[in-house]
Amino acid sequence: MASTAPVEVDRPTGDEDVRPDVPWVVVVWNDPINLMSYVVYVFQKLFGYSREKATRLMLDVHHKGKAAVSHGTKEKCELDVARLHAHGLWATMRKDR
Repeated sequence: MASTAPVEVDRPTGDEDVRPDVPWVVVVWNDPINLMSYVVYVFQKLFGYSREKATRLMLDVHHKGKAAVSHGTKEKCELDVARLHAHGLWATMRKDR
């Protein structure tokens, strides 16, 4: 009698790259439009950061020109970038080093 259950293997059988994906990072860039208080508000709202952490990240954006505000899988970071764009912030993502 034939079984329809999938066959499980301990190791990959092809030449596919099966290394885990390097985590991604979301970077928010400085802009001349948004108020600093608004940026703090967005960081708190979207990421649940405390007022202190959100303020620290906002100051990095303001003084250094950018700040890494989120990290994770590619899909999560794509969502975070889209949410930041929806709130009027300039954000990009890159692979973590």
